[in-house]
Amino acid sequence: MLTALAPSTAEAAAPVMPALPDSLLDRMRPLIARDLAPHVGKIDQEGIYPEAALRSFGAAGAFAAHTGAVPDLNAAIAAMSLAGEHCLSTAFCMWCQDALGWYLAQSDNPAPRAALLDAVAAGRRLGGTGLSNPMKCFFGIEPLKLRAKRVEGGYEVSGGLPWVSNLGENHLFGAVFEMADDPAHRVMAIIDCSREDIVLRQATHFLGLEGTRTVAVTFRKAFIPDSMVIADPVEGFIKRIRAGFILLQAGMAFGLIEGCIRLMRGCEKGLGHINKYLPEQPGHFEEALAALRETVQGLAATPFETDPGYWRAVIESRLAAGEWSLKAAQAAMLHAGASGYIQGAPAQRRMRESYFVAIVTPATKQLRKMLADIDGK
Repeated sequence: MLTALAPSTAEAAAPVMPALPDSLLDRMRPLIARDLAPHVGKIDQEGIYPEAALRSFGAAGAFAAHTGAVPDLNAAIAAMSLAGEHCLSTAFCMWCQDALGWYLAQSDNPAPRAALLDAVAAGRRLGGTGLSNPMKCFFGIEPLKLRAKRVEGGYEVSGGLPWVSNLGENHLFGAVFEMADDPAHRVMAIIDCSREDIVLRQATHFLGLEGTRTVAVTFRKAFIPDSMVIADPVEGFIKRIRAGFILLQAGMAFGLIEGCIRLMRGCEKGLGHINKYLPEQPGHFEEALAALRETVQGLAATPFETDPGYWRAVIESRLAAGEWSLKAAQAAMLHAGASGYIQGAPAQRRMRESYFVAIVTPATKQLRKMLADIDGK
């Protein structure tokens, strides 16, 4: 059974507010205090899905800033970071939602944009990315797992994806499939989980981020109509969205690092006399985070840049975000000491969460491969 912290009917139907960068975070803070902060323990320990928080964040405009004619990725990253200071499961679900909106906003097919984008941007329809397998495929790591054949009015798709996050019975996600009679021909579409030929199953339990509704998805000769296709062929579309897809993940890292700094600062009163001997202090991470934010902010301002040097900088910034997440979480654990090592302690949760930042697609090892490929090594 998929369990969630469900919103009230009024919350689910709340209209989207304009995503103005100067007021978005002000709208987010009371929602985080009400819908997220009190539930972080249950999200982590009981795997509760933070649906109420996601829908209220959507109504506040958290998922809309980057989907307009002039996409503001930095506003989306900032909103995600604010939630991530408390809970990486929720920040990751926000990234999934942001990625879904990013696909729709950049599609050349007006049909899925007209049918779905407003609802996704407002948090009325939630969903995931489904691009873990394709992103690995396009960089030579694994084959595509979905195959299709052309039928009247669309495609019949078969296969399975082991892990897709932020899903539910009425959720959406993006998927890439190859044609059975021409594997080089690949198509991307939005998948509606409410279809009977799309089966969701929770097959795995994770060390952390159990509240992200990460499920296995099986396509049982699923019919995907042409009206849900967002890219055909997919290669040019992937190149257009890939920088935004990766840069948006910075919100998870920024929030986690900020939360770890807060934990370290919180230890100063009782443990400062001994923690001062640790080599990495809160100020060290504050400086690193400020520099990383500045770098990402500049890159996110031009997500469609085609210069090879820009793409390399995007990869390097994502790699740095994962590495600094690991360092900050380890430092927070060492500053907390034994009190951070008990079940339910924030420090040990942040440690588990930090590994996710480093292994979620594109993982540290994939990012390093991508850089090596650029260098021809």
